[in-house]
Amino acid sequence: MPTKVAIVGATGYAGGELARILLRHSGVRLVAAVARGRQGTPLRDAQPHLHAAPDSLTISGDVRDAELIFTALPAGEAAKLAPAWLAEGRRLIDIGSDFRLKDAGAYESWYGYTHPAPELLGEAVYGMTEFERARLRGTRLVANPGCYPTASLLALAPAVAHALIDGDVIVDAKSGVSGAGHSVDEAYLYGTIDESVRAYGVPRHRHTPEIAQGLGVLGMGSPRLTFTPHLVPMTRGLIATCYASLRDGVTAERVADAYASHYADEPFVRVTASFPPTKATLGSNWCLVHATVDEATRRLVVVGVIDNLVKGAAGSAVQNMNVVLGLPETTGLEALPLWP
Repeated sequence: MPTKVAIVGATGYAGGELARILLRHSGVRLVAAVARGRQGTPLRDAQPHLHAAPDSLTISGDVRDAELIFTALPAGEAAKLAPAWLAEGRRLIDIGSDFRLKDAGAYESWYGYTHPAPELLGEAVYGMTEFERARLRGTRLVANPGCYPTASLLALAPAVAHALIDGDVIVDAKSGVSGAGHSVDEAYLYGTIDESVRAYGVPRHRHTPEIAQGLGVLGMGSPRLTFTPHLVPMTRGLIATCYASLRDGVTAERVADAYASHYADEPFVRVTASFPPTKATLGSNWCLVHATVDEATRRLVVVGVIDNLVKGAAGSAVQNMNVVLGLPETTGLEALPLWP
């Protein structure tokens, strides 16, 4: 029998992308689309691209009999709801930030609130599927990675795992406006973002501790990280260009071999022969990675590109769900990118 699933936060961009994937997923049945507003409205009207959604699937205020719940909520909200759902025997995959950091105090420092359920932080599995398959199988609580950490960590993981780099890490990243969600704010209006690029969240963007934590788990100890995100005038897409000093003796050939072998068997990470454009991932769960060596500075330069709403949010959540439920990892995610 298909697993019954619910989306809490179904009217946002990530929630809509989740529904798009889940409505065509052979292993699950979407039984509830939850949101604070527009209750009683058919999901296909609240998310006008979801033509496959039946009229009976309306925006509601509860998760009904869902066995697994996806949350796509503002910071701090999923953690308030999680304990009760878990106590009822349900599983939870949080696309938000509430369970990504292991230190409860970091939420006060970086997010400005006291974590509502610190007892769950140790249990939550950080859902970078490529690194955590064994821990994901059968777990009841998944912390889905952020979009910037997904591209950055997938770009840097082979370099860390194969001991290619040392010292400072710099991540210069750029994302489309959909990464800000359904925010009605002057900063995201067409007249503000069109023909303009700007940095934001410097030097305390909330994804900084998540990237640093991930690099530490991969084996880099306590990295000295500089992370600078930028907003660019496009809807979807994210690129992370990462710089790090190479260890003595590391050659360009060794770098190429490390990246090729590290991702040889990954279903959604491809090492490309040249620097990939963000559009080559549009609408897909792919992450494209290209690494090169700057011999003049002895630095590794590696790029990771993703669709921030798919591999950076909903797609990776479904990939995690597939592993949790013991389904083939690619189920529901087989779509190739759109081009042009």
